[in-house]
Amino acid sequence: MVVGTLRNAQLVINQQAIFENVKNARQHTDEGTDLFVVLKANGYGHGAIQVARIAEKAGATGFCVALLDEALELRNAGFNEPILVLGITDPEFAAIARDHNISLTVSSTEWLKSAAITLKQVPSETLLNVHLALDTGMGRLGFQYADELKAAIQVLTDLNDVMNFEGIFTHFATADSPDDDYFNYQYDNFNKLMAVVAKRPKYVHVANSATSLWHKACDGNMIRFGIATYGLNPSGTDITQLPYKIHPALSLQAGLIYVKLVKKGRSIGYGATYTAQDDEWIGTVPVGYADGVPRKLQGFSVLVDGQWCPIVGRVCMDQFMIKLPKSYEYGTPVTIIGHSGDKQITADDVAKYLGTISYEVICGFSDRLKRKYV
Repeated sequence: MVVGTLRNAQLVINQQAIFENVKNARQHTDEGTDLFVVLKANGYGHGAIQVARIAEKAGATGFCVALLDEALELRNAGFNEPILVLGITDPEFAAIARDHNISLTVSSTEWLKSAAITLKQVPSETLLNVHLALDTGMGRLGFQYADELKAAIQVLTDLNDVMNFEGIFTHFATADSPDDDYFNYQYDNFNKLMAVVAKRPKYVHVANSATSLWHKACDGNMIRFGIATYGLNPSGTDITQLPYKIHPALSLQAGLIYVKLVKKGRSIGYGATYTAQDDEWIGTVPVGYADGVPRKLQGFSVLVDGQWCPIVGRVCMDQFMIKLPKSYEYGTPVTIIGHSGDKQITADDVAKYLGTISYEVICGFSDRLKRKYV
């Protein structure tokens, strides 16, 4: 995709904010515990390579991604830290992961057997590192029962000439909830499954951002530090008390490209869904749903000169229109996420308006938007 470097619209990424978030997490991590920063979805929209460089300097000891392709991007950029692919990789690509020292997630004995065939077809003295996923209640990936897990460990033992049992983990579905009941249910399930693991692997990990912030008692030696890396609260606004401050790193800014006085009764945008009630100043902003500003944001207020300006009419593919309190010059800054004057719009504000979570908002910004690192 072409990056829009020649237009007045950009995501601004505060590098110091990311550095402080990772550094603070590292300082609150128990000795002997690794901190793997999660970089999937292009670093949650912030830029995976750039975030990895910052996280590395701040003390991250490894990285997690969702896809093998994302892991290879990091390797090709020169990162040597451990990398874990959290999603399931087709077993036919197991040798690629092995040859690039990339660890893979495993959820079935069938996968282990299929991957072993691939690995033996391309012999190497290097072993493929694997992490066994346990489904303790998330319902997404992993071994659910003790007999399944025992069988997988036995298969791994039999395949120790091509694979290394490097890690085991689970993922909590409600670590970001004020109610601990389901979290405790999952944690009990995890401990029951771990009881059949005779020898613990190098990495035992249960903690995502939310778990690391609010459930310190969990047994593990690695944290998968995701959304909090980027300064966003995993719970949104459900749990506001944090053990340390996190700093939002992303803002979305653009500049007005057109301002006009619209007479009373004139309509704005596709479907003529907005009609001026009086003579109104209307400004056009050069971002749209192709950039990750969805049509459902119609009616949401952005900031111009520290003043709230509602989006009027439907958001277009490449632009949206706002109602202004007065005429403004071409290029006047428009803040969609971030600060303007004494006011602020957060990713959580946008998410609440859209009926979703901040994760979806920031991951939805397309590569067409320029990323500016400050």
